[in-house]
Amino acid sequence: MVGNPFPTIPGVSVPTVTTVTRPLRVLIGADTYPPDVNGAARFTARLAAGLARRGHEVHVVAPSDTGAASSPVQRDGVPAVHRLRSYRVPGQDRFRACLPGPAAAGAQRVLRAVRPDVVHVQSHFQVGRGLLAGASAAGCPTVATNHFMPENMLQHARVPDVLADRVSRWAWRDLARVYGAADVVTAPTPRAVELLVARAGLSGRAVSCGIDLSRFGAGDVEPEPTVLFVGRLEREKRVDELIRAFALVPGPARLEIIGDGTRRAAWSALARDLGLAGRVRFRGAVDDDALVVAYRRCAVFCMPGIAELQSLVTLEAMASGRPVVAADAVALPHLVHPGRNGLLYRPGDVAGLAAALTALLDDPATRARMGAAGREAAAAHDLDATLDAFEGVYSDVRRGAARGRVRRPVAGVG
Repeated sequence: MVGNPFPTIPGVSVPTVTTVTRPLRVLIGADTYPPDVNGAARFTARLAAGLARRGHEVHVVAPSDTGAASSPVQRDGVPAVHRLRSYRVPGQDRFRACLPGPAAAGAQRVLRAVRPDVVHVQSHFQVGRGLLAGASAAGCPTVATNHFMPENMLQHARVPDVLADRVSRWAWRDLARVYGAADVVTAPTPRAVELLVARAGLSGRAVSCGIDLSRFGAGDVEPEPTVLFVGRLEREKRVDELIRAFALVPGPARLEIIGDGTRRAAWSALARDLGLAGRVRFRGAVDDDALVVAYRRCAVFCMPGIAELQSLVTLEAMASGRPVVAADAVALPHLVHPGRNGLLYRPGDVAGLAAALTALLDDPATRARMGAAGREAAAAHDLDATLDAFEGVYSDVRRGAARGRVRRPVAGVG
């Protein structure tokens, strides 16, 4: 196993690895799953497939990607993916969700049919909360992983700015009510766990989402240096700040933006208005092979998002040997260490972001040094280490259930 990627932080626990002596039947509940394109969906699919490769019997229950419920099917190395009836989310062309009552009923039907050794939910929304409630009532050991920050919801829900703080506090309280029933709660980084403690009053363990390091490696930078962004094109990603900063970066560098979302049209218009139409390319969503190629050919990767509990795409860029310029926000400083594998800037500081990008684009030797350091740091986040950690968590909760351990109460939330 690769060593612990996180430093020791008071009050934040990192699970020890416990060898699983027999295959487990694991039921994973998710409110987003491929073909959805986002970090939580990608992680859930990798976790499920990785556990299956290790000999565990893995079931996933998630919203249907077509609308209609379906019998379990094998998908991408996962033996059984159970789909529940879903509906399009207004304003989201590609995202589907289940209604609360039917989601809970459907998830609990799968629970009764599968009879898992452990349930692992990936969200506190309709599927996750219904499955977690049913598993807790049945005495089944439970694990809950948090990928959620309210900032990721506010844009989709069209919450007015004046109400954002109040809605954010409500969202954390809602998460606390749901995840308080879990035997163990995890989050991808120590910072993400600190947020659980501070905002939801929940204790938790830090387990990196991990990446498949075998897919990534250094490649040749194109003659015309490229800055790369990968992610959803939504407000909290702050790609508009990146575009404005790039307008201050001297040519002939280019900006490549991979991903899609509700802000694509507005940000494409911004690039045109700033005279960048020939230097900024919006590629939309791409497949995994094309994404690997994009990492390898770029000179610098940039993550301006302000709501990252880990940022798998930043890890993938690091594993590809690319220096990273990132916002000094939430969990990104766990990955990007200024002067070692990249640079941080204060969110909203467009001039500072432009200066950081220019400094790296003008200095190939520093890019090479930082890229090598990034590869070294990313090695601690190999998916095998994540699978080891979750196997240990599953063993812990099953031992706790066998001893009749009482679930801890939810701490008070301000």
